[in-house]
Amino acid sequence: MSLTVTVSPHIKSKESVQSVMLDVIISLIPATILAIWFFKLRSLIVILVCIISCCLTEYLAQKIMRRENTVSDLSAAVTGLLLAFCLPPSTPFWIAGIGGMFSIIFGKTIFGGLGHNPFNPALVGRAFLQLSWPKDTSVWTTPFDALTTATPLSITRYGLEGKIPDTFSLFIGNCAGCIGETSKLALIIGALYLLYRKHIKLHIPLSYIITAIIVSVLFKTDPVFHILTGGLVLGAFFMATDPVTSPVTDTGKIIFGIGCGLLTILIRLKGGFPEGVCYSILIMNMVTPFIDKITIRKRFGA
Repeated sequence: MSLTVTVSPHIKSKESVQSVMLDVIISLIPATILAIWFFKLRSLIVILVCIISCCLTEYLAQKIMRRENTVSDLSAAVTGLLLAFCLPPSTPFWIAGIGGMFSIIFGKTIFGGLGHNPFNPALVGRAFLQLSWPKDTSVWTTPFDALTTATPLSITRYGLEGKIPDTFSLFIGNCAGCIGETSKLALIIGALYLLYRKHIKLHIPLSYIITAIIVSVLFKTDPVFHILTGGLVLGAFFMATDPVTSPVTDTGKIIFGIGCGLLTILIRLKGGFPEGVCYSILIMNMVTPFIDKITIRKRFGA
């Protein structure tokens, strides 16, 4: 009997980066549809600008560095879509385009491309835009009529004038906020699809949300309000679960989620920003190698 010896991996899957990214895009379709319904054509244009900017930047960067082009794996498109989800509908188009460029170059390309980036690229772009153009990326509008207003988090954090929507409105997305974060209903539908396709596990989302609830209660604030406002649900299911930038072990994922939940509420209540999802996940991305180091079991005999 003849044996064929090949290099690893010996256990292969039919899944590819492209198929996984396509599933992520499919899971974000409900939130995209409701975002366009609530915030109209402008939100769609911001989404398209971010996606085109990310894809074009990745294509040019790969050409310049003479690397194999990876635009077709759809990872750049996912980065653009998630970046747009983190931006207000009123974001100037040129700022959205710069955000897409920054996300790809400084969030992924300089580290060697997909699989080597220590930080979530979309959040890198969002953090850069928030620090560079804080006024332009902090103008919020109401659904349907596009009137300038404050977000529910800003109203409670800074004591601004404005009416906080009821729980049902917060759940379906009929409130001011970033393009893709307002409708928790749409995000949960998308998350269920990713769970069904086994692309994510519940370790990070559940530990993230449960920790946020516990910390909210300890600070005597409404936990339901904190879950249904801002980007906590978007971050818990679609950002923090990024397999490249999160721990590999189940124990590590739980620790990661706990850290994200704790930091999110602390930043919201005690920090300089009314929202803490972006920076909490980026901070925990930095801690991921240490979490892996203390949670990965040593090989037998090592």
